[in-house]
Amino acid sequence: MEMTDQIEATAREIGDRVRPQIEDAKRRLTSLNDKAIDYIKENPGTCLVGAVALGFLIGKIARRV
Repeated sequence: MEMTDQIEATAREIGDRVRPQIEDAKRRLTSLNDKAIDYIKENPGTCLVGAVALGFLIGKIARRV
């Protein structure tokens, strides 16, 4: 049982150290997503043209493979 307790303690310690980094990454991704949504709402035509162009390029590349 002692080995199991050591493993659990180590896992908790790692979790405690990593949790703030995960929360920070989550906040940053949420912020980036909000900025992307705002940009798309402000520039729908540009985004649509960009999406079509990107799809065209991906299609061209996929045909070569």
